[in-house]
Amino acid sequence: MKRNSWIIVISFIIVIAVISLLVELGTIVHPAGTAATGNTIKIVAAENFYGNIAQQLGGDKVSVTSLLSDPNVDPHEYESSVQDGIAITNANIVIENGLEYDTWIDKLLGAAPNQNRIVITAGAVAPDLLMDNPHVWYGIDNISAIAGAIANALIKTDPADTAFFQSNLAAFNASLAPITTKIDDMREQYGGTAVGLTETIYLYQTEPMRLGVLTPFTFEKAIAEGNDPSAQDVNIANKQITNKLISVLIYNSQTVTPITTNMENAAIANGIPVVPVTETMPPNDTYQLWMMAELNTLSAALAQSN
Repeated sequence: MKRNSWIIVISFIIVIAVISLLVELGTIVHPAGTAATGNTIKIVAAENFYGNIAQQLGGDKVSVTSLLSDPNVDPHEYESSVQDGIAITNANIVIENGLEYDTWIDKLLGAAPNQNRIVITAGAVAPDLLMDNPHVWYGIDNISAIAGAIANALIKTDPADTAFFQSNLAAFNASLAPITTKIDDMREQYGGTAVGLTETIYLYQTEPMRLGVLTPFTFEKAIAEGNDPSAQDVNIANKQITNKLISVLIYNSQTVTPITTNMENAAIANGIPVVPVTETMPPNDTYQLWMMAELNTLSAALAQSN
């Protein structure tokens, strides 16, 4: 999980230098507030789930580029490229998570300033923030507010299509209702059930379900931030598994370390269901299908253990 800081610094210097040169030469800049092709609004999303939501809201009025989309890449180790910088330079709207989750995009934005480009920071819009937890997109109330901010940006960029964007936003919000209902049903059925987490990402859903997360928060936070948990926390988390104190282990399959792999293997060996969750949306999915699929998997695991 840890990277060579010098390699990161040098990589960003190269990316920013190339972008700055292209901007100076005027080869990749389009007039502020004007799409590169016709009237299409160009959107760049740091993460693919935000890109998917923007596509649902914008329909054929937008062209969306999602930078972080590979489910096999640990988001905490993502390194931006020159192509990412060019996409951001050309964008009318940029969507980032913020909360120090995707700081690499801030550096790219700084390398190609544009006062007319709209930047949406999800963490600044989300109404329900958990302590030391940037994974705001797992909160359904948060995602509704973020979608609203994206729709507002689309309307500001293309006022003539206001009714179209508002209709799409209403449809999107309506499509979240089955997810909210599923969470409510799971709270009724499994509230109070003890579970383990390998990191903080799923707290945005275990809390409204009222599941009892036993894993030390300091353990989850360390894994989420790419650090090694304390030996004491590792010992506690492992004993919760070997002593079968948890009914399910919710495992971030995109942020994997030897410690979390050992937890997964121990859970399987002790007959504890393991439920994988991811930080980026699976390819060819939608945000709604992704969230519901994980909820269904967790519901089946809880039913198996009860």
